Amino acid sequence: MDSTPGGTVDGRVPEDLAVVVDAGGTVTVWSDGARQLLGYEAAEVVGRPAAGLLAADLPESARRHVTVGRRWATEVALRHRDGGRVVVQLMGTPLADGDGGRPWLVTPAAPERVAGPVEPDAEALWDLTLAQLPVPVAVYDREARLVSANEIMTQVMGRSVAEMRGLTLWEMEPNPPFDEYDRLQRQVLRTGEPVFHENFGQAPGEVRNHAWSMFLSPLKDKSGAVRGVSAAVFDTTEQYWARRRLAILNDASLRIGSTLDVTRTADELAEVAVTGFADFVTVDLLESVALGEEPEPVPPNQPVTLRRTAQRSVLAGCPESVVPTGATTFYPVETPPMRALVAGRGTLTAAGDPGMQRWIDSSRGRAEAVARHMIHSVMMVPLRARGVTLGLVHFLRHRTAESFSEDDLLLAEEIVARAAVSVDNARRYTHERRTALTLQRSLLPDRPPDLAAMQVAYRYLPAGSGADVGGDWFDVIPLSGARVALVVGDVVGHGIHASATMGRLRTAVRTLADVDLAPDELLTQLDDLVVRLDREEGPQTGGRAEAPTPGEVGATCLYAVYDPVSRRCTMARAGHPPPAVVTPDGEVRFLNLPTGPPLGLGGLPFESVEVELAEGSLLALYTDGLVEAADRDIEVGLNLLRGALADKAGPLEETCDRVLRTVLPARPADDIVLMLARTSALDSAKVRTWELPRDPAAVARARKSASEQVTAWGLGDAAFATELIVSELVTNAVRYGDDPVVLRLIRDSALICEVSDGSSTAPHLRRARVFDEGGRGLLLVAQMAERWGSRQTATGKTIWAELGLPGD
Repeated sequence: MDSTPGGTVDGRVPEDLAVVVDAGGTVTVWSDGARQLLGYEAAEVVGRPAAGLLAADLPESARRHVTVGRRWATEVALRHRDGGRVVVQLMGTPLADGDGGRPWLVTPAAPERVAGPVEPDAEALWDLTLAQLPVPVAVYDREARLVSANEIMTQVMGRSVAEMRGLTLWEMEPNPPFDEYDRLQRQVLRTGEPVFHENFGQAPGEVRNHAWSMFLSPLKDKSGAVRGVSAAVFDTTEQYWARRRLAILNDASLRIGSTLDVTRTADELAEVAVTGFADFVTVDLLESVALGEEPEPVPPNQPVTLRRTAQRSVLAGCPESVVPTGATTFYPVETPPMRALVAGRGTLTAAGDPGMQRWIDSSRGRAEAVARHMIHSVMMVPLRARGVTLGLVHFLRHRTAESFSEDDLLLAEEIVARAAVSVDNARRYTHERRTALTLQRSLLPDRPPDLAAMQVAYRYLPAGSGADVGGDWFDVIPLSGARVALVVGDVVGHGIHASATMGRLRTAVRTLADVDLAPDELLTQLDDLVVRLDREEGPQTGGRAEAPTPGEVGATCLYAVYDPVSRRCTMARAGHPPPAVVTPDGEVRFLNLPTGPPLGLGGLPFESVEVELAEGSLLALYTDGLVEAADRDIEVGLNLLRGALADKAGPLEETCDRVLRTVLPARPADDIVLMLARTSALDSAKVRTWELPRDPAAVARARKSASEQVTAWGLGDAAFATELIVSELVTNAVRYGDDPVVLRLIRDSALICEVSDGSSTAPHLRRARVFDEGGRGLLLVAQMAERWGSRQTATGKTIWAELGLPGD
């Protein structure tokens, strides 16, 4: 043999060189001798075209024999892994597989065979096969009884040829899978067609499992009659484990990280590992990571507390475990788990290693579990993502006889690295979602206020775990004159940003409601605020903000004000779904309010509508997440809501639950707010109104009437304060206002004094100087009343003050 750099060390072809090339020209088997000759590992060659190994084309005579399927022997120029040229004498023997293809077995050729293809007789063929094939080979007669076998086959079977001759495989080994082998041999003898079979298991003469590729070929005479069957068996364990590891990695990619839940992701990691190559797996996360917080650095000189987040075993119930799932565990200093955490690298140890044995003996329960289940091999791989340690994964074997190998450690590190990114993503998501939800809930009402004007019940449902917290909000705001404002809104987007924007809008609505703006005016002011937020939050480019696109910070809103004295409700909406009204007799209708543009477009008008509600009417306000869904039209959701509200009237809490059960989409993709308000009318006996002339003499008459009415209501202790407030407010109206001047007293949860006039000029509180004759009226009102204020009306303004009821 002639060789350039890359040839064999001693100038000879390795005797155990064996390569199998399938009918498509792809290498399927690569022996250790082939590796010694050309330097390629099996993983680099198996599955690739054999033509890539040639430094020159096969001789013409060899190509002709390949075409007709006859054996050939010739010199072949091959390419070494380092680029050198290797010329060797090879022989190609045609085989056959179960699909009718023609694989080729390539082995070293004897020098006398190189001159050209030869048709040897059966005895010479058999001698050459036994002498040259470095793989187990056996020949069986027409009864599937052994005729002869080479030495390697006797080693695999653990018996000599003399012990096996004349026996079938089933008689040699009456156990699976030899029953299947015997059946396949008889199939070849019966059909005359070759069969290819693969199996993973332990041969009688071996101490460990191997992957075997078996070629069963019929032996025919010149007439074509089947006279026997040959079996050539190849050890493909290395390729088997390579394919298995690739399959495990593919399985890990598909199954790990299916949800944004830390615990579920850790359990998926343990499940994949146990299914693939380990007998028992535990996933311990740092306490901060398990809680969804930022991971804390691992101190090298202090014990660390971790939480057992997941564990899986090939045995039911994980009997190997000494720490229950969800419980905490401690890693003492200078123990193997602690060293692996600090180093950030995986370790491969046996249960009997001194360091590992000290760790095992440190816990009586751990020592008993190791001894009882005969755990013999351990891998510890840190969970690390983005340069930060999140926890530690233990891989153990006890039922698998083979210990973990370096290849297993590389596989474990690859799986854990992929899982670590998913765990960290889930942790980050959990942290942000919890923060957003906390922020949002802190900005929403804790419980419905106690109101005389109406009863209120509501439900707030954040979107499921597959989506971020949104910007839905609602509020119930007591106003002057026993009126109540209801507001429901929805900010575009999700997450902390949407929750923060929601909080700013809710605060703005409360502030504007205190000013007692009409619904359409309030929405106009709110629209201006959203436009300003748009400008403030425009994207940054080169250190300066770009001109924002209108509507980037968008929202919808519905604002309603109900007056229990007049039983009238004034509403306006900005791109929000229409409210529903249920009359006392059960009729449901959606109010046809002008839609109005969503907040944030700017410059477009809003319009208020006033409706009169019968006492006991039910008003339903909601966000679009309740009635809209990807798999149904909005009209379907509105009809479901109509049907749920039309049911027999009952407690509002029960009605809320019934509506959600009936209308809620199967998988809500957005936050949901539902607010129900049942209206009440204020008893006419609790309201007194006087129209007064713009005459200073009217002040005394108003003061006297108010005192008598307060006394008639049994509130005599408040008579003095009422007289003083009425006197000051009526005096201001007579002196500075326009007709008509109206005094109204309302007995609600507080005693309310209101004085209206036709002037729209708002009053203001000022501090009079010592010698001033006036200017102290509103100051006295502010000191006597619990709260006071003014609001604009359609005909002018109203100044009001509230007094606490005696005994409150």
